[in-house]
Amino acid sequence: MNKSKLPALDSTLVLAILRVAIGALFLSTFFENLGKGLYSPKGYAGLINYYIQYDHAPAVWKHVMGFNAAHAAIAGPMQAVLEASLGVALIIGFFSRPAALVAFGFLTSLWVSEWGTAWYWELLVPMIVAAALTLGPSGNRAAVDVALARRWPQLPI
Repeated sequence: MNKSKLPALDSTLVLAILRVAIGALFLSTFFENLGKGLYSPKGYAGLINYYIQYDHAPAVWKHVMGFNAAHAAIAGPMQAVLEASLGVALIIGFFSRPAALVAFGFLTSLWVSEWGTAWYWELLVPMIVAAALTLGPSGNRAAVDVALARRWPQLPI
């Protein structure tokens, strides 16, 4: 049926490429935010309070953000660990699908937080990629998950 003469990559390889790319996005964002001091209590609270003041997120979400800003000494470092961990896990393919699901949730929360302050598609595209990685066999190629599945085939990864 397919009459294209262009070579096509295996879909699991395409997902592995997307997995590594979104992992690199998380890791580079971690280092960028670290350099800007956005994981410090002052930096984190300042960014969150900017969103609260200028975004168009629902009121209930602004309350969640306000809670995080009030606890910036804990929330900032927790976000740093989350971003770095997701980056590494996705790049090496460690628990790829669960990591992609967490990435999707995290990106969705950022997307809502930035309504009205950023371009809508800025985070929507990575969200879609994370959703695709969650639904597809993103850890079947070039991943630690391959070795884990061989060693423990009963693991639901």
